Amino acid sequence: MIRLRALLIKEFIQMRRDRLTFAMMVVMPILQLLLFGFAINTDVKHLSTIVFDQSLQQEGRDLLSAFQASEYFDMKYVAKNYQEVNEAVESGKAKVGIIIPPDYTDNIKHGRSAAVQVIVDASDSMAASSAISSAQLIGQLRSQEILLKRMQVSQGKQVTSPIDIRIRPWYNPDFISAFYMVPGILGIILTMTMVMITSMAIVRERERGTLEQLIVTPMKSHELILGKIIPYIFVGYVQATLALVVGALVFVVPMKGSIVLLYSLTTLFIIASLSLGVLISTVTRTQMQAMQMSFFVFLPSVLLSGFMFPREAMPQLFYQLGHLLPLTFYLEILRGIVLKGIGINFLWSQVFALIVYILVALSISIVKFQKKIA
Repeated sequence: MIRLRALLIKEFIQMRRDRLTFAMMVVMPILQLLLFGFAINTDVKHLSTIVFDQSLQQEGRDLLSAFQASEYFDMKYVAKNYQEVNEAVESGKAKVGIIIPPDYTDNIKHGRSAAVQVIVDASDSMAASSAISSAQLIGQLRSQEILLKRMQVSQGKQVTSPIDIRIRPWYNPDFISAFYMVPGILGIILTMTMVMITSMAIVRERERGTLEQLIVTPMKSHELILGKIIPYIFVGYVQATLALVVGALVFVVPMKGSIVLLYSLTTLFIIASLSLGVLISTVTRTQMQAMQMSFFVFLPSVLLSGFMFPREAMPQLFYQLGHLLPLTFYLEILRGIVLKGIGINFLWSQVFALIVYILVALSISIVKFQKKIA
């Protein structure tokens, strides 16, 4: 018992001294609870919506108010023509487009059926399903209200529905989940492998003692870090190619955009992931710590990036935290090119975010890394 007691005291002292590991053991369960509790939400509300109201009458405004009051649609943009609606949905700024025709009010007043077009970005099948069911329900409720106001009776002929909500799902009209998930899996694979491999790069050199050999060379800090990153860029290309080929052959995922543009922007994401891994490697001292921090990054990447659950359904805090993950921007690039076929003119904000991420992560890594054994 005396020997066992001494060993237990020694282990607790060592645990206390390893502050990073101890903090991970305390923070990880709390973070998992919060992420799973708030991020996993299939009831998608507050979908960004663009409106093109050609009637400009009170009846049209009443319908839009009903959409807004449902909390499923946030009227963030007002279009002046069809082109603005198309561009907003293609770029991802808007998930839904509502188009009210110029004869909407006349049709309502004369007892005819008034058609309203609702364009839905179906590349995210979960958010699209929520938008479609909500739009149809709103149309039915508004139709009932209009009929009650008219106090209309059949009088031997069928009473048509005053409002005809016509849904137009774009990019994935058959709601094939593989089209949405397979491109996301590519991003997850690159995140997991690139971050984990490079997070242990410098730590492995330190544990093996080979870092001493690098210290006596004239190599500078940034050269060593770049040397750890560049070889794995080609590994990332191989993984991306295999994932795209399997997705196209097995799951028949379409490639509507430019493959050259996809590979070019994938390079930015690979470098961003590698930079994050190197940053982890510079702040940890053991491979176990590096692996723990890699999983610490991996879990939020799965839950907060929009890979599995729509980000629109998340609380504002977790929605903003998703902007700290390079995978969030890469998924928008990946799904935009693969499913929508959009070009670089719609992806500048995501590209800029990845470039900033790379510069910040590499700068911090170079400052943190000192070419000496601490």
